[in-house]
Amino acid sequence: MINQALLNPGSIVVVGGSNDVQKPGGAVLRNLIEGNFKGDLYVTNLKETEVQGIRSYQDPSQLPQVDLAILAIAAKFIPETVELLVREKNTRGFIILSAGFSEENEAGKVLEQQVVDIIGRAGGSLIGPNCIGVLTPAYHGVFTKPIPTLDPKGCDFISGSGATAVFIMEAGIPKGLTFSQVFSVGNSAQLGVEEILQHLDESFDPATSSRIILLYIETISKPQVLLKHASSLIRKGCRIAAVKAGSSEAGSRAASSHTGALVSPDDAVAALFRKAGIVRCSGREELISVASVFTFPELKGDNMAIITHAGGPAVMLTDALSNAGMHVPHIEGPASEELLAQLFPGSSVGNPIDFLATGTAQQLGTIIDYADQKFNDIDGMAVIFGTPGLTPVFDVYDLLDLKMKSSSKPVYPILPSLLTAREEVREFVAKGHAFFPDEVVFGNALARVYHTPKPAPADPELPPVDLEKIRTIVGQAPDGYLSPGAIQGLMDACGIPRAGEAVVTEVEDAMRSAVTLGFPVVMKVVGPVHKSDVGGVVLNVKDDASVAREFKRMILIPETTAILIQPMLSGTELIVGTKFEPKFGHLILCGMGGIFTEVLKDVSRGLSPLSRDEALAMIRSLKSYKIIQGVRGQPGVNEEMFADVMLRLSALLQAAPEIIELDFNPLLGSPDRVVAVDARICLEKRDK
Repeated sequence: MINQALLNPGSIVVVGGSNDVQKPGGAVLRNLIEGNFKGDLYVTNLKETEVQGIRSYQDPSQLPQVDLAILAIAAKFIPETVELLVREKNTRGFIILSAGFSEENEAGKVLEQQVVDIIGRAGGSLIGPNCIGVLTPAYHGVFTKPIPTLDPKGCDFISGSGATAVFIMEAGIPKGLTFSQVFSVGNSAQLGVEEILQHLDESFDPATSSRIILLYIETISKPQVLLKHASSLIRKGCRIAAVKAGSSEAGSRAASSHTGALVSPDDAVAALFRKAGIVRCSGREELISVASVFTFPELKGDNMAIITHAGGPAVMLTDALSNAGMHVPHIEGPASEELLAQLFPGSSVGNPIDFLATGTAQQLGTIIDYADQKFNDIDGMAVIFGTPGLTPVFDVYDLLDLKMKSSSKPVYPILPSLLTAREEVREFVAKGHAFFPDEVVFGNALARVYHTPKPAPADPELPPVDLEKIRTIVGQAPDGYLSPGAIQGLMDACGIPRAGEAVVTEVEDAMRSAVTLGFPVVMKVVGPVHKSDVGGVVLNVKDDASVAREFKRMILIPETTAILIQPMLSGTELIVGTKFEPKFGHLILCGMGGIFTEVLKDVSRGLSPLSRDEALAMIRSLKSYKIIQGVRGQPGVNEEMFADVMLRLSALLQAAPEIIELDFNPLLGSPDRVVAVDARICLEKRDK
């Protein structure tokens, strides 16, 4: 849907262009002129014959043919203007800066849809409304500042919020972050973050395309499109970071009022980002820092050397890296003793490597060389260097520039002296470097990048299932919770181990089944959803008399339709489940089961279908993972079998997408088995 009229127009008209550069129509025209747009530039203004030296057409019908229209007029006039441009001027690219559409009220939503329909029927492309515009090498179609010097190797930036895009550029540019192109999509009436990302993927050129993509998102309307093209771009060598705002209930309300769209559920967003390989950031500063990390060579391991002439920041960085799962290993041995001998007395090389406030540029270079060439356990270096302002430090930053270019390991500069060393930092940035002013923000950003997984396989290998049996059971079942027999059938069809069981409605059958299954047994009511809350679960029933007594009591519990009997098994209680999330698909969760699910709330989620690596990573990310491994002499859980249940659930969901909720809770796990002892499955045939 993105055409050349939008990306590389031969002519542009600013509808509502003004001589007043404090208005959007005046500011965008000024930016187009100052950006040296190479094509034909036109203006429409009902009251002017010339605007900023450009001829103004008071009657838009008198305009010549024009590729792209940038509109900065009241919302109510836009549909008829767009209709004229499409019909009479062959205009196929549109950027609507104006607000007053779906973000405002229902009438604005209707107006917005009219515009989308007009442009869509003509095969046109629309950015906005309610946006700051588009910034590309071809033209500066924004009404805001700053206008960065565009660099083909800089970041492609797509933002749902124009103000956020401005603030990120304003904060990032002085830190050495560069931009290739910027798309502010506003209300995303036709083209949103997903469509722009799709364009970047489908037009990707290894020789010329940017390898860094930044996203600010409030609403994910097409999560599968985002997943497909983000993971595709990352596999092509790109790196993507995103802020997804509106994760809290209050934030969701704020975001909805901002764009007029419903905000996506945060668990689903987090799972999608992990599956795609997107680095998730919590705010603007973190996004800038992660983007800056992207400009350096990829870190191959998690062992960092901290090189400093200031002890306090080094301690804080050590804490930040360690708390985020990175390592600052102790450095010792002959090479470290050699290095120490070349530094001033009082220096230390144990890591952090502190060469004191009196250290020289030459000493810094020597330290970097040792960390790069002789300290084999080190994967990257963080260099903290500021100045008290006693002397210029151009020589240090010149040396840092040379070593960053020659080192085989990444060297990350943390330069906190933004005022005292302002000129030195500016010269350092001019040589093509990004830097980090704060060591803790840097440490958190580096860890976030390092620990973000690579994209999951698009089509993971799943265990085989009995598709015919699954479709027969689903086809015959009504919407709602399935009967125990149907649940057993689905579990058997996809190979999920389950405890032996019997469902009975008569006391004689209960006693007979208990003997067959083998004492002791567990008895559970069939019907009530929360069995334990109503006294509907009895453990360790050891004889016929107890079976008969408990059956007669339990069958009288309201909503009970039958009694389920199972052998009494032991093991660590686990849970595997799923919930269907509209647009996203099925979220699979795993964690500690039984009452621990509600008490600890320690679960991990992933988007189905899962690969084996994803399933194992979900298990290992649990806070309770030590229990699964086995602690204090207690047996652990077979992780491969636990993961296999998740893969078989993925296969079941592929075969039966009508499942909207499912719990295997608890599963009982031990070193040699993982078996389901309770399950519930709810269907909703969404094609009705």
